[in-house]
Amino acid sequence: MRIILIGFGTVGKSVCELLIERKEELVKKHGFEPRVIAITDTKGAVIDEKGLDLKDVLEAKKKSSVANIPEKGIEGKSSKEVIEELDAEVVIETTPTDIESGEPAMSHIETAFKTKKHIITANKGPFAIAYPALMDLAKYNNKMLKFSAAVGGGTPMLEFGKKCLEADRITQIDGILNGTTNYILSEMDQKGISFDQALQQAKELGYAEADPKLDINGSDAAAKLVIMANFLLGKEITLKDLEIEGITNITSEDIVEAKKENKIIKLVARIGDTEKEKPCVKPIKLERTDPMAVLGALNSVKFVSEFAGEEIIIGKGAGGHETASSILRDLLDIKNNMMV
Repeated sequence: MRIILIGFGTVGKSVCELLIERKEELVKKHGFEPRVIAITDTKGAVIDEKGLDLKDVLEAKKKSSVANIPEKGIEGKSSKEVIEELDAEVVIETTPTDIESGEPAMSHIETAFKTKKHIITANKGPFAIAYPALMDLAKYNNKMLKFSAAVGGGTPMLEFGKKCLEADRITQIDGILNGTTNYILSEMDQKGISFDQALQQAKELGYAEADPKLDINGSDAAAKLVIMANFLLGKEITLKDLEIEGITNITSEDIVEAKKENKIIKLVARIGDTEKEKPCVKPIKLERTDPMAVLGALNSVKFVSEFAGEEIIIGKGAGGHETASSILRDLLDIKNNMMV
């Protein structure tokens, strides 16, 4: 299988590292020999249609752009051009999220479909604003669009809801879907520090970006809820259909008041299968004994279904290797479907 990897930041590099680490296992256990023929970053691309030496590319990236690799690197080569010009079965898209325009991921996905390639992406942006249209586009082109890594990092939240509850009917989903905000609220609760102090700690530990707006204003969790609503409940909604409230107004006094009630404040994304309650993301008080009320940067999702009742899945919602493991899971799924 020939692969084009778009974006070579933390997730993109982790995908390559995982392919190197698990190379023998993939061949032995799955009969799978993926071949990355092109990788792009912000300055250009590196291409070898026989297959890139991923160790060499990772080493070169430490010094500069992949575009500077002798003979194979091409400065100024755009990701879209690479997708258009090369023959490959799969495009893995790992560029940064933009939930206002969905770009550049949206264009990469559309270009991949036009050139008859399957897509795996960790990017929530396109789905937040155009999930139904993207799925229609995938169906029209008879290509797979996989996005396990867009929700839950390495934790198989989407797969659990889709496959394990396939014979049941999900009536409600509650989720702590953003590790950054969960870390901030946990530190405010556990250490009695202010929002600003907890946010600074999150930045220092790498849980928060230099500009954490999408996390703390609730947009990241909302984008993930849109994906879950469409994929698991069949609701054709986008970001504009949600009520969204972040955590920027949560004070130390709010945390103390919740403690007096033996509760803890969490940023919760919620949707039901009826129209009675509008899908939302907002801070709410949970009982401190609630299994969903995880601490630190963990994520949790509670599925309420007609027959099984309440079931909770907990895990890491971010991280390079965690997210890369979901991408690899999607890659194996495409490989297996191509053989059918």
